[in-house]
Amino acid sequence: MAESDARRPAAGCPVFLLTFVSTLLLQRGAADGTGAAEPPHRRFEYKYSFKGPHLSQSDGNIPFWVHTGNAIPSADQVRITPSLRSQKGSVWTKNRVSFEHWEAEVTFRVSGRGRMGADGLAVWFTADQGLDGPVYGAADQWNGVGVFFDSFDNDGKKNNPVIIVVGNNGQLVYDHQNDGTTQSLGTCLRDFRNKPYPVRAKITYYRKTLTVMINNGFTPDKDDYEFCTKVDNMVLPDEGFFGISAATGGLADDHDVLSFLLFRLTEPGQQPPPPESEIPKEEQEKFQEEFQNFQQELDKKKEEFQKEHPAVQGQPIEDLFESVNDREIRQVFEGQNRIHLEIKQLHRQLAMILDEQRRYVSVITDEIAKKDASAGTGQLDAAGQQQLGSVLGTQQEVLRTLNELRNSLSESLSRVGSVQQQDNAGGVGAYETIQHFNDIKEHLHSVRRDVEHLVKRNAQNPAEKAVKCPDVPPMPACLSTVHFIIFIVVQSVLFFCYIMYKSQQEAAAKKFF
Repeated sequence: MAESDARRPAAGCPVFLLTFVSTLLLQRGAADGTGAAEPPHRRFEYKYSFKGPHLSQSDGNIPFWVHTGNAIPSADQVRITPSLRSQKGSVWTKNRVSFEHWEAEVTFRVSGRGRMGADGLAVWFTADQGLDGPVYGAADQWNGVGVFFDSFDNDGKKNNPVIIVVGNNGQLVYDHQNDGTTQSLGTCLRDFRNKPYPVRAKITYYRKTLTVMINNGFTPDKDDYEFCTKVDNMVLPDEGFFGISAATGGLADDHDVLSFLLFRLTEPGQQPPPPESEIPKEEQEKFQEEFQNFQQELDKKKEEFQKEHPAVQGQPIEDLFESVNDREIRQVFEGQNRIHLEIKQLHRQLAMILDEQRRYVSVITDEIAKKDASAGTGQLDAAGQQQLGSVLGTQQEVLRTLNELRNSLSESLSRVGSVQQQDNAGGVGAYETIQHFNDIKEHLHSVRRDVEHLVKRNAQNPAEKAVKCPDVPPMPACLSTVHFIIFIVVQSVLFFCYIMYKSQQEAAAKKFF
């Protein structure tokens, strides 16, 4: 017996080792199977999403969404309810969603002045739109699921703010007094009020499992999610609407939704359904009917146009519209017309300047001839002859330069006219057009250089080139100094005589009194 007892532990060791090794192999195989599971394929669905910075249209509506109640859409967010008492609002998708698996990312901000807020915000997926009602601004007895972000403690258990997942088959009435705890399928305590960054919630429904992840808004990292709750074996309607609602009571918060992004999830190895299957049959028939009506109206207008314009009958309607090449040729032709007008205007201005310079030359020549005739040969001083010769030479040089400019502009004008005639005849090529424009450009540059050179030459010695007017002779003095002194002395003597005469008259008049 002692020997058998001693051998019993030795015999049990192989069995224990075999069990331990098999357990390790099973766990490793399970871990390998879990790690090898591929994640689902995500496809963004823009018709069931919204985000800034151009969230709302000019008429205040959200594309593919409808808002009710006190909801206020803006360019970068949707204020579901303002921070006023007894407010409620919601936004809902216009079209039904028929995804088997989906994932929704909601970015929102709940802010208020008080330490406590009310009532909260809810994210919905229901068979019908709950546009208005007592459950966070949406209808009660819904068929689907609601994820509630409850900020007010109705039951007094000090377990708020809280995130609650509540499902309903259309028969249950929401338990407000107990904050839905008696009907909740999953909860987690998270404070989502007055955070430095927007709060993000990721709600995933994949293979009949609803998972809620939360970003508490303490960091700007968009991917910093933490697990909140998970509900297994959850059955949702095959089709439904997504919505977001909020409500306030005696206390009030601002409930702002910055974005709602919806993704379709497809299992690995499965192809997503074609786009045609996403449109309901009723809408497809409606769109097809509208297309046929538009097509009939277009055919009718084509017939009316051909009746009104019999000259174009037999030609394709498409040929009557402007093509890309025709538009480019028209733009080139318009540019040539503008250049032609500018050159014409410049030609007129140069002609006016040329006439003025000719008039100046003729006037100066006449003045020289008159002075030569009156003063005789050799009587004009050397300085005057030099100044007049300099002025005459400058004017002749200006006249010659302006003649050259005028000839150059006339040549440019003729080139532009020839290009326009060739364009009208339809025989101008791309290379010839470019060559003509290059020639015109060179002529205009030469005109500009000549004008600048002329201005510089005239500005170098303005004292030599300018015509000096003769000095005005001094005006003769009308009264000399001697005459002025005699006038003053005579005036003073007369003044004293008048004073003496006046005093004698006054003295004689006093004797009678």
